[in-house]
Amino acid sequence: MKKKENSTILSDLDAVIARDPATHSRFEAALFSSGFHAISCYRLNHYLWQKNWKLTARFLSGICRFFTGIEIHPAANIGKGFFIDHGMGVVIGETTDIGENVTLYHDVTLGGATVFDKNGKVTTKRHPTLGDNVIVGSGAQILGPIKIGNNAKVGSNAVVVKDVAPDTTVVGVAAHKVEKNKTKDKTFCAYGLNGNAPDSFDEDFKKLQIQIKNLHEEIEILKKSKMS
Repeated sequence: MKKKENSTILSDLDAVIARDPATHSRFEAALFSSGFHAISCYRLNHYLWQKNWKLTARFLSGICRFFTGIEIHPAANIGKGFFIDHGMGVVIGETTDIGENVTLYHDVTLGGATVFDKNGKVTTKRHPTLGDNVIVGSGAQILGPIKIGNNAKVGSNAVVVKDVAPDTTVVGVAAHKVEKNKTKDKTFCAYGLNGNAPDSFDEDFKKLQIQIKNLHEEIEILKKSKMS
């Protein structure tokens, strides 16, 4: 068990080095990364929560929030290789489930939504589930018990209230798909958005503009033919 915990901590440290160009060593990551400080506190608090030391876990979680600006509920489930870049303003709710090698940027909210079952009772699961290798850009809001598939990317300031398929990038309010990575490229994509990603809304708007222009030209031709 102890070996597994050490492996998880080292994986979290290595995640900082791999995804933050400003960090060059484990020592530097351990000393300066507020995201690593927050996830390390969470690992301890989660252990205490599982041992039914829930009040202590919540108390320590509050202290960690005060010093790092990152709020992670001790009951959340987070896999290894987790990385929070910059960190300030991140909120991770109680029933959140996060896979391995996930990246969050600052001001991300993995928030809850009240969902009722068929009997009118509030469901236990209120927060999102993120798969492996997910990247969530700064300011994004992922709300409710929805699923974000493996290798998905959520662009900065997106508001996600529906499931996101694996290998998909979503942006906007409400979030919509802009690309599907058919080759499953594993290249790290900062802030959840590739600069070359086409926006489907933008593409549709451009097509509409072309159609309007063509219609206008046809109307002008008809007017001229009628006058002649």
